[in-house]
Amino acid sequence: MALSCFALAIFLILTLDSDYSIGSASAASEGVQITYGSTIKLMHEKTKVRLHSHDVPYGSGSGQQSVTGYPTVDDANSYWIVKPAPDSSAKQGDAIKTGSIIRLQHMKTRKWLHSHLHASPITGNLEVSCFGDDNESDTGDVWRLEIEGNGKTWRQDQRVRLLHADTGGYLHSHNKKYTRIAGGQQEVCGIKEKRTDNIWLAVEGVYLTVSESKASA
Repeated sequence: MALSCFALAIFLILTLDSDYSIGSASAASEGVQITYGSTIKLMHEKTKVRLHSHDVPYGSGSGQQSVTGYPTVDDANSYWIVKPAPDSSAKQGDAIKTGSIIRLQHMKTRKWLHSHLHASPITGNLEVSCFGDDNESDTGDVWRLEIEGNGKTWRQDQRVRLLHADTGGYLHSHNKKYTRIAGGQQEVCGIKEKRTDNIWLAVEGVYLTVSESKASA
């Protein structure tokens, strides 16, 4: 796990603007601020799975790339890059406030966390998929960040919900597992009820912070 995080950090150092500093965030680094451009894993609070995707399509519904809950920590397909909405003035390294409109881009396949009115395969709730690429994104990729409690900006290990802008569904998971497309992995879906079991936390990952020169500019 330490080696994979180090390799990810080196990759981002080589590809990101030099005005930004980079730090590796693990579960031990409590309270690290999440900023645009950070690459994170999201853990479902109740079941402890990580939000995951891979280049395997759903066999029903939209037929788009599937999104699941992955049971172990050490998995490269569970990294997501936090991006602002396309029409936002937010920049890489900016803090993310509660109520912000965000997108999550799957690091490995470059597709966006997406939802729509297709039924999810197991429970028939709102399907959550991955869609598009670096040059294609639509309103189905847009989520509103809701921070639980008194926090104003998103931090690691902070309890949050993600509300899908188009459908009004909260990003959700449960203990119902696939047997075919992703054996042993959990269904991830959207539900319209605001419940205690649609809470997520940013855990492992690599986060970006604004450098002193950028902050004082």
